Amino acid sequence: MSTTIFKIDWKKGWLNFNKKAFNATDAMSLKRGKLAESKRTVVITGGSRGIGRAVCLRFAREDARIIFVHYDPDDLKANETLGILHKMDVEAKAKKLDISSFGAVEEFFQEVVREFQRVDVLVNNVGITGDAFLMRMSEDQWDEVLTVNLKGVFNCTKAVIRSMIKERSGRIINISSVVGQIGNIGQSNYAASKAGIIGFTKSVARELATRGITVNAVAPGFINTEMTEKLPDKARESFLAQIPMGRIGEPDEVAETVYWLASVSANYITGQVIHVNGGLYM
Repeated sequence: MSTTIFKIDWKKGWLNFNKKAFNATDAMSLKRGKLAESKRTVVITGGSRGIGRAVCLRFAREDARIIFVHYDPDDLKANETLGILHKMDVEAKAKKLDISSFGAVEEFFQEVVREFQRVDVLVNNVGITGDAFLMRMSEDQWDEVLTVNLKGVFNCTKAVIRSMIKERSGRIINISSVVGQIGNIGQSNYAASKAGIIGFTKSVARELATRGITVNAVAPGFINTEMTEKLPDKARESFLAQIPMGRIGEPDEVAETVYWLASVSANYITGQVIHVNGGLYM
């Protein structure tokens, strides 16, 4: 019969640590990652909606500890995601965080490591757009997209790797985009940020490979999210005509790929870009 190490405290919404049940053997197993699979600490940026929410729910199925951040104008979508996770009896926490702020991100990850000792998985998912033809694009439009989409990935990755290196274990998955590979009219800023994520992923993967940390990217294509729902019908039809599979992808399909990259099945995979686009880019 197994011993319960964590006990749910529903009043606080967190799991309490049962020190009596945690012996020296358990501690050594945890350090080697044997217990981490059953109770991993997963941080997901942009987790309140769309692909980020789907990633939260996929990791929840393994009973991971979910911590997601968002920067929505209000907490409505974040609370919806939390509500779903709590119904799944999963330990979850949300925080509003500006990932473009180096200091705020560093402080956030320090808090997470102080409370939970480590971060096992980081999913850099936040992404914004600021579309305009280059002739009409303002400097602010360029800077905002690059600062959030690319600098945000740098901020979060830099803040988390120290604890991962200490554990000699970790998974970092960065969400890029098919647009970072093929470009798109009116999205030079977005394409540059997503292409930059790919180069960043490959470089950091080389730096951290000997430390037991894998770094990969997932490049979704046309996915059914709030962002794509805003597209005019003609633009939507144009995208569909370019997809060999003839349909829009679902957030769950991206989430499954992210989860796989964070699993033991992907232990020997690093520095790669996995395309989830129905054949739009091959």
